[in-house]
Amino acid sequence: MPIIDAHAHSGIQDRSFDQSFENYLAHVRGSSIEAVVMFPPVMEIYDRYDPGFEDNPEWQARRKRANEYLLNLGTETLEVIPYFFIWNDFAVEQLTAEHRGIKWHRHAFEPVYHYDDPRCREALEEIRKRKMPVVLEEELHNTVRFIQEMAVGIRVIIPHLGALNGGYHSILKAGLWELTNVYADTALASSHDMMDYINNFGHERLLFGSDFPFGDPVGELHTVERLSISTKMKEAILGLNLKRLLRESNRDL
Repeated sequence: MPIIDAHAHSGIQDRSFDQSFENYLAHVRGSSIEAVVMFPPVMEIYDRYDPGFEDNPEWQARRKRANEYLLNLGTETLEVIPYFFIWNDFAVEQLTAEHRGIKWHRHAFEPVYHYDDPRCREALEEIRKRKMPVVLEEELHNTVRFIQEMAVGIRVIIPHLGALNGGYHSILKAGLWELTNVYADTALASSHDMMDYINNFGHERLLFGSDFPFGDPVGELHTVERLSISTKMKEAILGLNLKRLLRESNRDL
């Protein structure tokens, strides 16, 4: 059974703490995790502490290095599945066949995405054409708008079972969990919310994730393993659901 961590961060430009691949590898060594989805750290993409942040060539170069860093990682025992962290230059021309998904991320009081920029629509069209999943971490109103209006036909993964997108129950009230193109990951989510999701929406669109370095991959794995569900359901959540999702992405464009 493949065990794949669907949510981890890795980079070497933001040195505020150790977010390197080597650090992740040290945390999972000896565990049954054999592959990991990785995104660049936020502070390698934009200055999250400057609400008035304006993009510039220096940040664009930093962002390009961050996305490229993930392309050369992995060992014989741990596969790295790189996702492309997109920002307001909407630089989908930098996507490679190795990028398997998209990271789309901001929190309240951080710089905003320019959703009304024509380049945003063009980027979404390219993502749709490539059939790439999008890990969307946004405020609730933008999450609803993105899924219901902008990303129709795109598979969207809401991380943390919605904890940072307005909360699990807010996503529930908005009617998003029931949509067949909306997935969730378990990173730092409670076992209570996991069980509620499984009982109401099934297990086929739920993905195991750790949110490393903010979460411990092995500890988050044990949280899923301890759920009172069948072995078949655990196997799906821990890796098979993600493998199925990624098989549908077009790597040849």
